[in-house]
Amino acid sequence: MSSNIKNNQIILRNRNHNKRYKFAIKKAIKKYLISLTNNREKFKTQIQYSKLNESNLSLVYQKIDKAVKKKVIHKNTAARKKAKLAKMLKY
Repeated sequence: MSSNIKNNQIILRNRNHNKRYKFAIKKAIKKYLISLTNNREKFKTQIQYSKLNESNLSLVYQKIDKAVKKKVIHKNTAARKKAKLAKMLKY
């Protein structure tokens, strides 16, 4: 097996791994944003609203941190995404 063929196989394998992590992040973010809008209507008190959304936010943070650890996304990109999501929780 030539090194070129083997290298292409490794590239495809790594691309699939990276896509899986990125898709998981996108899916978690969508779920968080949907919960933000739905819970805003359900809960009248701010305490109930924020506790439920903070748990969803922590799940998104876990996915983002895992992707950074595996070097799928850059740490500054992760920090930017996390800051943007945390800012949405306030409003």
